[in-house]
Amino acid sequence: MRSKRSSPATAVVALAMAAAIGACGVTAPGDPVPAAPASAGTAGDVTGGPAGGGNGGFGADGGRDGDWRNWDKDGWRREAQDFTNPVIEDLWRPERMNAAQPPPQTLAESDAPGDQGVTDPEPRPVAAEEEARPYHRNAAPVGKVFFDGPAGPMVCSATVVKDPRSPGRSNLVWTAGHCVHAGRDGGWYRNIAFVPAYNDHGLTPDSLGSARPHEVTPYGVYWADWVSTSAEWIGLGGPDGGAGAPYDYAVMHVRPKEGTKSLEETVGAALDVDFDAPAARHIPSIGAWGYPAAHPFNGAIMHKCIDRPGRLSLAPGAPTMWRIGCTMTGGSSGGGWFAGGPDGRSVLVSNTSISSDTAGWLAGPRLDEGARRIYTAVSEKYAGG
Repeated sequence: MRSKRSSPATAVVALAMAAAIGACGVTAPGDPVPAAPASAGTAGDVTGGPAGGGNGGFGADGGRDGDWRNWDKDGWRREAQDFTNPVIEDLWRPERMNAAQPPPQTLAESDAPGDQGVTDPEPRPVAAEEEARPYHRNAAPVGKVFFDGPAGPMVCSATVVKDPRSPGRSNLVWTAGHCVHAGRDGGWYRNIAFVPAYNDHGLTPDSLGSARPHEVTPYGVYWADWVSTSAEWIGLGGPDGGAGAPYDYAVMHVRPKEGTKSLEETVGAALDVDFDAPAARHIPSIGAWGYPAAHPFNGAIMHKCIDRPGRLSLAPGAPTMWRIGCTMTGGSSGGGWFAGGPDGRSVLVSNTSISSDTAGWLAGPRLDEGARRIYTAVSEKYAGG
């Protein structure tokens, strides 16, 4: 495995990240401002469903011992109107979070597409670096998404993003579609919750089970009450990304456990989302943040990679994805990709979707008009709320 490269592009992104946070003291992504159908459809279709407003057929206890444990494929809820996510008190305890596993989302090198005119040479691996601790000072908007799937508790990464209809008071979280829905052969995952700045001080996995709550969840646990992803991911996505990978993005709306203070106000930072980012050749560098959990990582520590992006094409006619060299593994899925915006502040331009089975690179979708419509629809649904 080759070591991380150092280049002027890396320095540019590092400076952009620092400028993005400014007075908040965050050197990773953030901002100092105080602040989808469940079946295939046309490009940009918006899907999602309500949660917390009713049990949706679950037991009166919210489902702790009820239907959420039933993963029969024929009964697995996948349609938009079927989504439900009732809060189960104390389900996501530190020891259960620690046991969560990443969903499979790797592309074997033998299955990688040939050059179709829009695929650049495979990047050299960039060694993932640990983020500085405590995370609430250095990368507060980055966190983990926990959810239940057929195999048990699972985990991805995610980012707090700004809400255009609720400036300074966002409750929106950006992640990957495969972190909320299983794709063509499954349905919505359950018990979806977000934890910003998870494991704030970088405790070891052995210590997390007995850690105090504020050490594991410094800002608390935020359950999703609405989730939206693309029609293409749900209709085409699979364990290796499949043809749905270029559309593998999702937006969550979350609610605090108590009170009216928004997620953005609590965390103190949120990222703008850029749906008009320039072509890869015009971006000097992109940074990816997340919590890799598959070997050789353990899921407890936040990492980052910074590299110049290239292009990856999975199929003729499909949108071209971005690709960077990075050794992060499963668990980093859904984590934000950040680049310097026109004003020098970092903006979210993608999220981790797939990786190579040799842990040498990551690929993420280029956010297009379909992604913008999903984001806008969730924002408008909760406008003024």
